[in-house]
Amino acid sequence: MAQVQLSQTVFHSQATTPRREYDYDLVIVGGGITGLTLASALKDSGISVLLIEARVASAAVAKGQAYAIHMLSALIYQGIGVWDKILPQIETYRHVRLSDADYPGVVEFATTDLGTPDLGYVAEHGALLYPLQEFVKDCQNVTYVCPAEVVDTQYHKDFVGVQLKINGEMCTVRSKLLVAADGSKSRIRQGAGIKTKGWKYWQSCIVAFVKPEKPHNHTAYEKFWSSGPFAILPLPGNRCRIVWTAPHEEAKALCALDDKEFLQELTKRFGTQMGKLELLGERFIFQVQLMQSDRYALHRLALVGDAAHNCHPVGGQGLNLGVRDVAALAQVIKEAHQEGKDIGDIKILKGYERWRRQENLAILGFTDLLDRMFSNNFLPLVLVRRLGLWIMQRLPLVKIFTLKLMIGLKGRTPKLAQR
Repeated sequence: MAQVQLSQTVFHSQATTPRREYDYDLVIVGGGITGLTLASALKDSGISVLLIEARVASAAVAKGQAYAIHMLSALIYQGIGVWDKILPQIETYRHVRLSDADYPGVVEFATTDLGTPDLGYVAEHGALLYPLQEFVKDCQNVTYVCPAEVVDTQYHKDFVGVQLKINGEMCTVRSKLLVAADGSKSRIRQGAGIKTKGWKYWQSCIVAFVKPEKPHNHTAYEKFWSSGPFAILPLPGNRCRIVWTAPHEEAKALCALDDKEFLQELTKRFGTQMGKLELLGERFIFQVQLMQSDRYALHRLALVGDAAHNCHPVGGQGLNLGVRDVAALAQVIKEAHQEGKDIGDIKILKGYERWRRQENLAILGFTDLLDRMFSNNFLPLVLVRRLGLWIMQRLPLVKIFTLKLMIGLKGRTPKLAQR
């Protein structure tokens, strides 16, 4: 197979000539936020990285998404060294208000509960992706190929061969380890024969940007209704991101409304605490699913982020689980590399799988329980969940435990977050 000069299609390249039996120590498939975070976490590690993204960089940035960034994720980005580039472009939240429909007992989490200046952050897609792309340009050990398509993968005892299509030409690179960061429909995971378990929910999510008349005061809201959770996340410029969960047909009907009618329905859910609402841009709808891969690792293969798991958007856990995956995998393979071990050996990768698979399963179960507990009018469950809110209001230890679980401060902390 002919070699292609990768330097013609990359952001940065340290080297394109083969070294010993492999070309790179690590190949990452997927140059979105998760893949870029992994490449960034390996800066100055001595591990040579090839990062492959199928879409051109401008198209990757154009996704109209926003994410809650939990405290642990922020600490990980601080440990990587990119947080100071991200922070000026995102919004902080210092209060979280949790409520159940019209029940008056609102649980409010505040910075005083943890003694921290913030509880978390909200970032639009580009506000994370752009700084990570720029950071990777300065990683001397990372080669970023974009756009490039993975055509085939072949796993061998000592390396994995990755066949690429770049500018219409084919080439094959060999690596010690392949990491799938290519999303929930991961072709790498499917090609490796890794099965998944899970289900699609009876709900879809409507997401939209709005500008309220009054200040959002750095407050995030999670309101539970019998049709599904409803979240309001603060953004820069006194804007908010709405995540509105509803049964499929109801969600489709809401999206079919004109802007005026949609805003009327939105105000019923949103409330009047921020005054009149202005709709910004388009509305988007997507189906909600839960998915857990049977394996996170095989010999010379590891899965991270949405390639490994998906969860209900309640609590904004999705991206944060992927960031924790990345920090754990980076720690495991850096330690193995420093000890002269083979980073693609299944014995090494099992350590990553044991660490992350069980922790992710706990969060997947937690989000599923929250959605099922609150998305109904079954009287016994209504009484139980409102008793839970009452207890959280009155027992600080329960409240603080719940808050720490929500923002990632429970479970094993990666070394990147301890710097």
